[in-house]
Amino acid sequence: RGIDEIRPLSAEVDIVPIVHGSALFQRGQTQVVNICTLAPLSQAQKLDGLDNATEKRYIHHYNFPGFSVGEARNSRSPGRREIGHGALAERSLVPVLPSEEEFPYAIRSVSEIMMSNGSTSQGSVCASTLALMAAGVPIKRPVAGISCGLMTNNGDLDDHLVFMDIQGIEDFYGDMDFKVAGTTEGITSIQVDIKVKGLTHEIIREAFAMTQKGRLQILHDVMIPCIAEPRENLSPTAPKIIQTQIPVDKISEVIGKGGKTINKIIDETGAQIDIEDDGRVFVFSENQVNGEKAMRIIEGIVTDPEPGQVYEGVVTRLMNFGAFVEFLPGKEGLVHVSKIAWEHVDKVEDVLSVGDVVTVMVSEIDSQGRINLSMRDCIEKPEDYVEPQRPRGSRGGRGGDRNYRRDRDRGRGGRDRDSRGGRGDKGHFRKKS
Repeated sequence: RGIDEIRPLSAEVDIVPIVHGSALFQRGQTQVVNICTLAPLSQAQKLDGLDNATEKRYIHHYNFPGFSVGEARNSRSPGRREIGHGALAERSLVPVLPSEEEFPYAIRSVSEIMMSNGSTSQGSVCASTLALMAAGVPIKRPVAGISCGLMTNNGDLDDHLVFMDIQGIEDFYGDMDFKVAGTTEGITSIQVDIKVKGLTHEIIREAFAMTQKGRLQILHDVMIPCIAEPRENLSPTAPKIIQTQIPVDKISEVIGKGGKTINKIIDETGAQIDIEDDGRVFVFSENQVNGEKAMRIIEGIVTDPEPGQVYEGVVTRLMNFGAFVEFLPGKEGLVHVSKIAWEHVDKVEDVLSVGDVVTVMVSEIDSQGRINLSMRDCIEKPEDYVEPQRPRGSRGGRGGDRNYRRDRDRGRGGRDRDSRGGRGDKGHFRKKS
């Protein structure tokens, strides 16, 4: 081939079913399959190093099995090659990744080397870019990588040849492996291995010019025709994350005492909930409907209910004068016996039982913050309905009202709404690093 010629190129996406994103990239006898997986931010990789970084949301793993180079050997723990190549491919993509606010996911990218004959690390860059776009990760621009080699006459840098797309044998006998990854607009990573004492400015200029030409060729001839931009929608198998911002002083209400409230939401919807210490809330669910339901509950908890709002609640207690309904986790209201139905209800237990799911409307919030609910206002009023009139001069009602208020206050006792409690078993409260 010519010194600036790249071996035959090909690319394909969606080669693996079920996964969130997958791609195959091939350059000559170098072939890489990449799998992209999305998860909540709480599953970001935890770091325990000497610097200040405590976690990493984008992870690139590189696997180099023996069969990729025709060897029969056991799979062992990652060596220097796997760690180094994985880190290079990872850093090549970091500059184009969306922020947590734009895309609140942890991202794991795994490159499986199927065949190896030159620069699998740059093949991993191309394959992971394709898989990220196929998964719907809104990267700023596609990234491609290529390497070039150097031949000298017994180490004489003035008598040299820089060539494109280094192969394995050329890497072995050559004097340089100059890897460059980047977009159409610029470079995102560089790695250089040399066997000579140094490089001249001329060699470096030639290497940058050659790798730029190769990078643009890969992007325009293969990658962009395969998938031009990130998909607008995530894969149907990918988890759905909805985010919102709540006041910091409301975090305790969402978590509840000992995690009771947040765990109840999780049990009811099947969603996973992550709460940052700055008030950001992420709801993670494989089902969009359940995720939206969990978000509505959270927004209801942090928002004061107003008359006219309609909720679905559960009957928690029955009293002589009505029924208490929990319409949001930690928030109860009273449905007076006269507000259960448009027709007369003699006994509450004749109509309702503890555990019944009912639709209620907020009808009133008194000066003490107590919430009155109505079931009958959620259904159509009969045309022949006449509001019953209390007999004039009757004092029994007043006494009944006083007993009702006393019993109501007693029925509301024992609830600590302001206790923040701990994290609980299922909800996740994550401090921002």
